[in-house]
Amino acid sequence: MSLTATLLDPILAAAPARPLITFYDDATGERIELSAITTANWVAKAANLLRDECDVEPGGTVAVLLPAHWQTASVLLAAWSCGAEVVGEPAEADLVLCDAGRLDLALAAHPSGGVVALSLDAFGRGIDGLPAGVIDFATEVRLHGDEFVPWEPVPADAAALDGMPASEVATRAAARAAELGLSASDRVLSTRDWTAREDLVDGLLAVLAGGASLVQVAHADAGRLERKYDTEKCTTRL
Repeated sequence: MSLTATLLDPILAAAPARPLITFYDDATGERIELSAITTANWVAKAANLLRDECDVEPGGTVAVLLPAHWQTASVLLAAWSCGAEVVGEPAEADLVLCDAGRLDLALAAHPSGGVVALSLDAFGRGIDGLPAGVIDFATEVRLHGDEFVPWEPVPADAAALDGMPASEVATRAAARAAELGLSASDRVLSTRDWTAREDLVDGLLAVLAGGASLVQVAHADAGRLERKYDTEKCTTRL
């Protein structure tokens, strides 16, 4: 079973319509809320894109140069749906997913292709003027179906994160969820970036493993965090 299935399937079975990821960007005023089923649909569309257009498959490697964002959660889970390993160094990856600000870094590692660029735009606009061979995520992902069926089962011992097997990542995420006291009744307010692996585990994977929902805030205005905590009926903060 893939890491994505391990994390998402219990949530989808228990409460598919419940909010799973709520994303704020205090710099732009953006707020978007995704239910578990909507999140799963985005993951499926992204997984279809990665497999069908980028040849991502079990044993492949993907570097994710993106901030903590609902689309980042989608593409991470999509990579794991395909059986790929997420790695930190773009030069070690078969494919790099990046935002506009890190496109040069991605192209330095993959000058002839193997790059998917995400605008992270709230209205789904793509990135204009991308170099030849770079895939614009916003434009292409909408063309793909919102159900994903892998061509072959993803083995539990397939590497998922920096060499760790999917089963070990899931176990570690579940352990952190227990340590943080997270359960399906929790709503977690977080401002953590996911660049450091421990922040990715605590800030996303443990939340999913515990069955909790996430309120992720980018460019957080400290003066408004307490109001968000109360308005979103959060129970825990990271």
